[in-house]
Amino acid sequence: MTPALLALACLLAVTFGYIGLCAVSPFGDCRKCRGFGFALTHDRKGRPKRGKHCRRCDGHGKRIRVGRWLYNRAVRIHRAGTR
Repeated sequence: MTPALLALACLLAVTFGYIGLCAVSPFGDCRKCRGFGFALTHDRKGRPKRGKHCRRCDGHGKRIRVGRWLYNRAVRIHRAGTR
């Protein structure tokens, strides 16, 4: 197998794997709060405590994945164009 063909096969495997992930689980953890919905802070003794509400995910801890967002946008444009 040539290196170019092997690279193409790996790229296709990663792409189809991400498409499958977006289909099965369209929401992923928020990158800012790591899925908690709030920032972790520490008190003066060093113990973790609940911090501020996460503004990026609005406190839900989940965000829509980029691939799912693109799919939703494409479906919306197609649906609007075929009415």
